[in-house]
Amino acid sequence: MKVIIRFIFQASILMLTVCALIPPAPSHADVFGTVRGIVHDPQHRPIEGANIQLSARNLDWKRTAKTDANGEFLIDAVPAGEYAVEITRENFQTVRAPIVVNIGNAPVLHFPMELASVQSNVSVTAQPEPAAPDAASLPTDVSREEIARTPGVSNADSLAMITNFVPGSYMVHDQLHIRGGHQVSWLVDGVPVPNTNIASNVGTQFHPGDIEMLEVQRGGLSADAGDRTYGVLNVVTRSGFERDREGDFTVNAGSFYRTDDQLSFGDHNERSAYYVSANGYRTNLGLSTPASTVVHDAANGYGGFGSFIYTSDGFAVLSLQSRRIRRRAKRYSGDRNGPPRFPVCRRAVND
Repeated sequence: MKVIIRFIFQASILMLTVCALIPPAPSHADVFGTVRGIVHDPQHRPIEGANIQLSARNLDWKRTAKTDANGEFLIDAVPAGEYAVEITRENFQTVRAPIVVNIGNAPVLHFPMELASVQSNVSVTAQPEPAAPDAASLPTDVSREEIARTPGVSNADSLAMITNFVPGSYMVHDQLHIRGGHQVSWLVDGVPVPNTNIASNVGTQFHPGDIEMLEVQRGGLSADAGDRTYGVLNVVTRSGFERDREGDFTVNAGSFYRTDDQLSFGDHNERSAYYVSANGYRTNLGLSTPASTVVHDAANGYGGFGSFIYTSDGFAVLSLQSRRIRRRAKRYSGDRNGPPRFPVCRRAVND
């Protein structure tokens, strides 16, 4: 009897020892895995704040995470299987990649993100400008500000204020051409200036400093333009309403002993305004002659302008403007010491 009891006791001790050596039964960790990775830019710099979305391929199961300052992320307790990773970040292209989650295996995955292409949309909304049905082209307006800020346009002996802004205008043989012809009509505030000298447009009829706006009409001209006219230039003169007891003195100097000076004054009140100016210029290069040598080609001129406007109850009742006096004298020759090879030309124009 004692032997049997002893055997049973030894057998129990052996069974307990064996049970202690056997590992426990598999838990839930045997069916779950971990997804971890690093998100970086093309220069392998970590991207912080990237949004990570892990979605199962065959199940309605999703988990989300964000990368830290080192660009790393970790999603644990992920069931084994196939998944799709979607990574988004502002200013970067979206990254989509398939992965497989295995039990007990969590390698570090690397996800490079490319910079997003820059796209911009500009919407411009404006009312269409009304077109005159009886005109073949719209008029061109050149403002006083454009004349002042464009180099060379404010010169008294230049027509750059027209050729620089009006399409189809150019200088040929020292004459202004518009649409292929050199006959143009000048107007002052809408009033025509009679001038039968066809070649008088080697320089502007009005000093650019006295112009508030230049309106140039070309294309289809109505019958009131008169004669064979290729362009109509309407000069809107300065009135003085833009000045408040102000004066301006401008002195210019350049090559060929050129100088272009102007003195002007202006003032206004609630009912009246005045503007007066005087100017003069000279240069040793007056015309671009066919000769290669510049001799006997001096030019000079002087002029003045005045305007007085009186209004009553907002309506103009009196407007007085003086005539502008402008004289130009030009000579040109092919040899300084010998006789002129080209006829000597002296021109005086009173506008």
